[in-house]
Amino acid sequence: MDLTNILKSVKEGNIDIESAEQQVRSLGFVSYSNIAKLDSHRKSRTGIIEAILADCKEPEDVVEIARVMVKQSKRALITRVSPQHLNALRAVFPEDRLEWNSRARTVVIHDGTPAPGTGGVIGIISAGTADIPAAEEARVIASEMGCETVAVYDVGVAGIHRLIPELQKLKLRNPGAIVVAAGREGTLPTIVSGLVDVPVIGLPVSTGYGAGGGGKAALLSMLQSCSVLAVVNIDAGFVAGAYAARIANMIAVAAGKREYTEDPEQDEGPAEKQKEGQEE
Repeated sequence: MDLTNILKSVKEGNIDIESAEQQVRSLGFVSYSNIAKLDSHRKSRTGIIEAILADCKEPEDVVEIARVMVKQSKRALITRVSPQHLNALRAVFPEDRLEWNSRARTVVIHDGTPAPGTGGVIGIISAGTADIPAAEEARVIASEMGCETVAVYDVGVAGIHRLIPELQKLKLRNPGAIVVAAGREGTLPTIVSGLVDVPVIGLPVSTGYGAGGGGKAALLSMLQSCSVLAVVNIDAGFVAGAYAARIANMIAVAAGKREYTEDPEQDEGPAEKQKEGQEE
């Protein structure tokens, strides 16, 4: 229950002040044991969902944190999932409540509730096939934040003729932002940014070897871009996807597209509210 629904329940006499106070306090965070405090109000506060980073966590802790998050938020996104983490999750959660993306190394656990649709649209482009894992992580995060995602993979500068027709198709979907994942010399985001009129987020990928390998050359190249880019850290697919989705969702709200809420009365766009006012 969010703050609006709590206040509404008090107004309608469904809960008393003491119960409402307890529920409001619980909006801040939910503790698990002495090792984790889940920020259950993050999406309402910042527009960006909280995720469970599995890396460096014990598999049993990831399972229990996911259990708490699903109870609070209906869906739990887990990133950087190892085979050990995946086995532990599959041992507890049924297959129809677990979505595994092997390329992105992400798991989504849910109670059957779908990700809310916002009307936002983003593009996800990868320079090479080797860059797809980072791109897929960005795509999963954006999808969980309610965006429609349009993926265009393996259109790097070694064969730039592959990019142009795919970019034209992508433009027809009117994306609010585009994530471009590239390793090695990291040139593709600069090119894309010079061809589109929406924000581009450069996602350097740790492909490549030798001098400047591991994504370092790609990162520096994007930071030196002569066309305007936002650039995230190496392999930071979560950050790139979240940033792009935040932009696209804000555009969707400004355009009057409906953004999901738990309260149908709160789900009215400007057009519906204006019509209602005219009928009065």
